[in-house]
Amino acid sequence: MATKSKATTDHRWSGRITRESNALDLEEGVFTWSDPKKIARSLKQSADSSKRRKAAPFRSAMSMLVFYINRAGKNLDKQQLRVLEQAKEELRKLYGRT
Repeated sequence: MATKSKATTDHRWSGRITRESNALDLEEGVFTWSDPKKIARSLKQSADSSKRRKAAPFRSAMSMLVFYINRAGKNLDKQQLRVLEQAKEELRKLYGRT
């Protein structure tokens, strides 16, 4: 009986979390957008309107963004990584955490 490699299992697990998070209802493709302000506004709206999150809205939104960056790892395009890092700064500004 063949077993799946840990990398395959992890990849599917992180993808499922990104798609099916029970805490936030994310807009389709939010982490692929090229406008960091738009990404931050979308994450804030999702976190603020969620009734299922366990933490404060800022923490939930930032956690989802950091989770995506970390799980994408080396596969994340350098330009998109810069956009997502800028989105973190924009999210901090939106929540007054600068």
